[in-house]
Amino acid sequence: MNKALNHLEELLVTFLMGAATLIIFVSVMHRYMAGVDIPGLQDWLLTLNFGWAQELCIIMFVWMAKFGAAYGVRTGIHVGVDVLINRLDDSKRGKAIVFGLLSGALFTGIVATLGAHFVWENGAHYAIFQFLGIDTGDNYEGPTTPDLEWPTWMVYSAIPLGSSLMCFRFLQVCVGFVRTGELPHHDHGHVEGLEEEKPPVDVNLYGMDDNLHMHDLKHPMIGERRTGEDRRQGEANTQENERRAVERRTNDDKGGQQ
Repeated sequence: MNKALNHLEELLVTFLMGAATLIIFVSVMHRYMAGVDIPGLQDWLLTLNFGWAQELCIIMFVWMAKFGAAYGVRTGIHVGVDVLINRLDDSKRGKAIVFGLLSGALFTGIVATLGAHFVWENGAHYAIFQFLGIDTGDNYEGPTTPDLEWPTWMVYSAIPLGSSLMCFRFLQVCVGFVRTGELPHHDHGHVEGLEEEKPPVDVNLYGMDDNLHMHDLKHPMIGERRTGEDRRQGEANTQENERRAVERRTNDDKGGQQ
């Protein structure tokens, strides 16, 4: 159940982000190309109406932000100031973290409750009763959006749904911290789907494989594969260079004494 919720959360955020980007791109290209005097094409483009694109993208970004915030709680990507908490001992630090997580759950729970009440009174009550064939009575039908003419309660549903999911994520992280003592941590340098390649032990991480820097004869460059013979030759060259350096220092010392 939790894995299905995780996949649904990620799929929704990904779809909203990708679709909004595509709609904005098409809308901008339509606006630009409609101003270019191309016979036939310009007339066809002027018949298309993209006045709804801006409103739809705003709605999609609101939904993406609400569910993206819940995803951020689960994966630990939200920015937090923990300088003071990290200076506490383990016992007090754990209590402070639990208090912060429960405070986040309480806040998002309150927002979800108030948001659900607002959505219900803003037209959801009327729409649900009408869908079920129940007498709507004096219930308020609710306003619609200016361009798309969608019921606004559908747009505002992002508040109770996203905040409820965020509240659940706070509680989930809190339970996980109490059991394991660990918080979700996100590595910003990690790319999902790519496996991290561990370099060999004898790799010089600071080596530069170009013509401007001297090559390290002992340590291979990252990604460079050398045979055993190459490694032995490199070690022999290193020993020879060290012997010559000792000879030069010895000769310099003799010359200074004379």
